[in-house]
Amino acid sequence: MAAPPVAGLVVIELGHSIAAPYAGLVLAGLGAEVIKVERAGHGDPVRDWGPPYTGDTASVFEAYNRGKAGIEVDLRNPIQVAALQKLIIERADVVIQNLKAGAADRAGLGAAALTALKPSLIYCNMHAFGATGPLKNRPGYDPLMQAYGGLMSVTGESQKTPPVRIGVSIVDMGAGMWAVIGILSALAALKRDGTGGVVDVSLYETALGWMMWPLSAYFASGQVPGPQGSGMSTIVPYQVFDTSDSRLMVAAANDGLFRALAAAMGRPDLAEDARFRDNGRRVKHRDELLAELIPLFAAKSTAEWEDILAQAGVPGAKIQDVAAVASAAQTDALGIITAAPGEADKQVGLPLSFNGQRPPPLPRAPARGADNARIFENELSWT
Repeated sequence: MAAPPVAGLVVIELGHSIAAPYAGLVLAGLGAEVIKVERAGHGDPVRDWGPPYTGDTASVFEAYNRGKAGIEVDLRNPIQVAALQKLIIERADVVIQNLKAGAADRAGLGAAALTALKPSLIYCNMHAFGATGPLKNRPGYDPLMQAYGGLMSVTGESQKTPPVRIGVSIVDMGAGMWAVIGILSALAALKRDGTGGVVDVSLYETALGWMMWPLSAYFASGQVPGPQGSGMSTIVPYQVFDTSDSRLMVAAANDGLFRALAAAMGRPDLAEDARFRDNGRRVKHRDELLAELIPLFAAKSTAEWEDILAQAGVPGAKIQDVAAVASAAQTDALGIITAAPGEADKQVGLPLSFNGQRPPPLPRAPARGADNARIFENELSWT
């Protein structure tokens, strides 16, 4: 296999929780040497986000920190901070940090200080609410941003039920992805211009990015979108239907697919009905159309409908739980769930391939301070 895409890149991850570690994980998976810096005596709090545990470490920490070297540094100790700064200046191409607002600057490890010392450095700040604005110094976590950024307002069954958090840390992980996109873009600019720079991303901006569809609808109509359950306010039929034995997601996202669906259900007349002839009319007459479709779906099993829809070319999918996803034939065919050589623990690989090959699985996450002696070469006393 050819060398990984970013082999030779050295990344210092001054990160904790999920957002920065996910960015570091992606870069490690792409071939970078990622050195995770944890607070001496405490470590990343995610180590304790269990059960379940892998050994004595929370499985979630293991998932987001594979493939990294690990060092511990006391940011209140000037000797240790000087050693870390020296490491960055001498070896690092990229720094990622999501410490509390101002903490990196107070320690002499902020973007301004380090890029002045090393102009080629790419420094990525991962903020909570952003680099500017009245909330720039507030801390933030994924569920806060799902709330404040509007995601919870459009997630759930109705406004009569409590708000629902999306079941994964979509804002944290999205911010990590934007960090990687920004870093790779800055690396391209570095190759062109010869200088690095500062990348700023935030959880709140990531949440706003996920809200592009509802916000654009609000700007166009002045109406505030609410929760739509499994459906969409602007497409019909595009939701989960009860079958005779379980549930099925159906996505007839255009007029051609709706005609195919109506024919497959034995009701081609629905596509000719003036109320349902195009998507705009189907949205206006949503309740009337659903009243026709709901009993039809309830008359057959999910497996039957899957076959019918597949033959008709209409997108449909059963609702799978985590165990079903893990054992699905399609999951297996993609080879995305693997184990590192010599390990039994499975991991989810990066969701991309290069020339038909997925980046290989990463080794275990580091123990706290596991690489201090190797990386700092015992040049300083850690007292």
